[in-house]
Amino acid sequence: MADVSVKPIRRLLVANRGEIARRIFRTAHRMGIGSVAIYADGDARAPFVQEADTAIALQGQSSAQTYLDIDKVLEACRRSGADAVHPGYGFLSENARFAQAVIDAGLTWVGPSPAAIRGIGDKLAAKRVVKEVGVPALEAFELTPQADALAAAQRIGYPVLIKAAAGGGGRGMRVVQSPGELAQAVEGARREAAASFGDGTVFLERWLSHSRHVEIQILGDRHGNLVHLFERECSIQRRHQKIIEEAPSPALDAGLREAMGQAALAAARHIGYYSAGTAEFLVSGREFFFLEVNTRLQVEHPVTEAITGLDLVREQIRVAEGEALGYAQADLKIGGHAIEARVCAENPAQDFLPTPGTVLVWEPAREDGVRYDSGVESGSEIGIEFDPMIAKVIAHAPTRREAAARLARALERTRIQGIVHNRDFLVATLRSEAFLAGDTTTDFIERIAPAAQRETDGAELEICALGVALHGRAIRRAAARVQRTITGGYRNSHMPPQLVSFLAGERELKVAYRVRQDGRFEARIGSRDCQAEVFTADERGIDFAIDGRRQRVSVTSFGARHLVQGPGGDLELIEQPRFPSANRSQMGGGLKAPMPGKVLAVEVAQGQSVDKGQLLLILEAMKMEHRITAPAAGVIKALAVAVGEQVANGALLVTFEEKPKKA
Repeated sequence: MADVSVKPIRRLLVANRGEIARRIFRTAHRMGIGSVAIYADGDARAPFVQEADTAIALQGQSSAQTYLDIDKVLEACRRSGADAVHPGYGFLSENARFAQAVIDAGLTWVGPSPAAIRGIGDKLAAKRVVKEVGVPALEAFELTPQADALAAAQRIGYPVLIKAAAGGGGRGMRVVQSPGELAQAVEGARREAAASFGDGTVFLERWLSHSRHVEIQILGDRHGNLVHLFERECSIQRRHQKIIEEAPSPALDAGLREAMGQAALAAARHIGYYSAGTAEFLVSGREFFFLEVNTRLQVEHPVTEAITGLDLVREQIRVAEGEALGYAQADLKIGGHAIEARVCAENPAQDFLPTPGTVLVWEPAREDGVRYDSGVESGSEIGIEFDPMIAKVIAHAPTRREAAARLARALERTRIQGIVHNRDFLVATLRSEAFLAGDTTTDFIERIAPAAQRETDGAELEICALGVALHGRAIRRAAARVQRTITGGYRNSHMPPQLVSFLAGERELKVAYRVRQDGRFEARIGSRDCQAEVFTADERGIDFAIDGRRQRVSVTSFGARHLVQGPGGDLELIEQPRFPSANRSQMGGGLKAPMPGKVLAVEVAQGQSVDKGQLLLILEAMKMEHRITAPAAGVIKALAVAVGEQVANGALLVTFEEKPKKA
């Protein structure tokens, strides 16, 4: 056993943001450790900043100006009196130079050694290591400035995958189907990797479109003890980023689990690895191929915590302090099944395009066996500078089917309003026959095509429309300053009903109601007559009955905009003015920005003829690049933006004239 002294941590700086910073603070506080946050300008009001004991501003907006600036992070350690650094995931978490700088500054680094990060954290280096211990891996070819990318791709065989050597999370990844796409894809992957991780190194490897993405969680201490905590399957992905993860995998039996676990441990032992790490594999039938080792905590670590009962952040901190694990492989068991879903600000109906904005309402459901790791509260901003993830929701149950049902229900009962998100898509995936059957390969989304949005039926819309109308009346009456003692239904004449009109998308809902002397209501919704009774109504919503069917509807109003959660989930009703307003002219033609972002490249010029699908310009938002292409063959009449310009959602980018179609 190594001679390692125990050095307790007093104050931990988390070199990260959002939900992972909050999650690390939570464990640190339980362990009696003080916390320090660092933050970019746009994160000044974020929950993780408010929850830390101390917070240090990094004076900048982008990743490069803040969370990737090693000197600024170390200065924050000095100013705050932190004696340890936890990197979370992403940013500098797999940067050996940062780890060494932390150690050289006399601080405790909560992670593996810099040598291990260099030896296996870099994806190309990791492939060399696993070959030395006999673990099968996909062939890779580094794309240096002198490398012949076309020749390498030809040798590997199309389709090929361009991949960043550093970091993860789908950044710096491109699938290339043909030689003509290669040069642009390499350039874009390099840019994205450099912006996300401070390292633009990329490489090529074979692309397996129909396989499973399975990873093994490893954990070691500085005394030579090393275990694996079984596997996670992360095959449900879009843009090469995971959105649903689970443990254990429905595809692995005990034999394959043991083989993959031992392969991961062999690679880790070869370099003397300690702390938490993850070995990732592609699995096809009974074969598995090594992909990479992530020398950090994974986004999806909560599912492993759920099935093992271990707190991985606590284990990382204990190992960094010099403690031994205190358990062996034989002591670890799988308990039940856990599934995690990543709720993101993105639009599944538009190829998962990011949708930055304000989360007006965030209310997690109160369900047994469900955990929320979120970076937001009501009123939080999802900006364009960083990842679009709103929260992770994790369900644990005795069986996989129960875990999926529990997670789907929790998502349905969670209020996430004011911003476009992927929640309904996640629910559709979890409830699909293919998912419940364990048919979860990396091409799942393209192959199964779960519904991108929830279809709201007419009956639910009518319930919510009447609920909002009666809720508004109750709130107005509670706020009245005169005649508050007069019964609501009292009249000395016959009065016409109150009329309210709402828009739900493009559908108009007309509500008429009249209060009776007994306090109940006669109502009409569209052409349907009904009786209604209100039991309670407050600022959170209304409890009422329609023709004897009692229903609770949550309501949050912003002027004429009513955010509602009804029997089937969230929806939005826009109250229409009683008197029509003058028509306003609409902005005419052209291609507009589908999101706020920065113009990275303009590939066309004024007057240029273009073909359908031709690249016009590239926008960067939420650390990802988004290609704006020609919707049809035509001519560029004018360019409204330039490289480096920041554009708002809906801003005019290009004036485009479509070529007339031949008769």
